[in-house]
Amino acid sequence: MLKALKDFFEQNLKEEEISEDKLNLAAAALLFEVSRSDNSIDQNERDKICRLVEEHFHIEERDIERLIVLAEKEANDATSLHGFTSLIVDHWPEADRIQLAEMMWKVAYADGKLDDHEVHLMRKIERLLYIPHKQFIAGKLRAQAE
Repeated sequence: MLKALKDFFEQNLKEEEISEDKLNLAAAALLFEVSRSDNSIDQNERDKICRLVEEHFHIEERDIERLIVLAEKEANDATSLHGFTSLIVDHWPEADRIQLAEMMWKVAYADGKLDDHEVHLMRKIERLLYIPHKQFIAGKLRAQAE
């Protein structure tokens, strides 16, 4: 099954045009990067990722689980964040990137604590997604209040 998922992802990446599905996959993979940055994926974090994907990515319910499985696999297999962030920077306006960062903060806070590794990753993401610091901190505070 994992080979079939990997083949599906690789086949879709070879297309010249970047689809919304690919961008959603990259964003969801970043959500998983945050959840695993403290060396464990808490069930609350996984549940939060599923809810955020369902709320913010306009995909059909039947495709959500497939996206989640692919995103988690891609996050686990990734050697850097550049592949994910470059797709997003090239195709999403600043407002969408700011919203993604806030979603990532929500994942970081989902287990009830903010780990130093999560903070470090989020600061890296801020730079890679070209998010103004003021909006980055505002998103953090909104996620923390939630």
